[in-house]
Amino acid sequence: MSLYDYLYYILLPVLSVAMVLLFVRFLLGPSIADRVIALDLLITTGIGIISIYSIITNQPTFLDIAMILALIAFLGTVAFSYYLEKRNKNE
Repeated sequence: MSLYDYLYYILLPVLSVAMVLLFVRFLLGPSIADRVIALDLLITTGIGIISIYSIITNQPTFLDIAMILALIAFLGTVAFSYYLEKRNKNE
């Protein structure tokens, strides 16, 4: 089994199932924190899919896109935690 077979037949289906389950968690999350965590994991899984696509197509440009997505996801999570901290202090 080559690396490309492993990527096609094992990793991409696992990441696809994870995306579906995370999207369901994002829609049904009981609290806003659960939804933010699910969204962060969705972006992280998307970064994994972009990275696999970059390896398969031999296009390192896609890794730049994945890095920008990672930075945006990190900043979004930090902003949300800051919002939660401020909300708890006001109550």
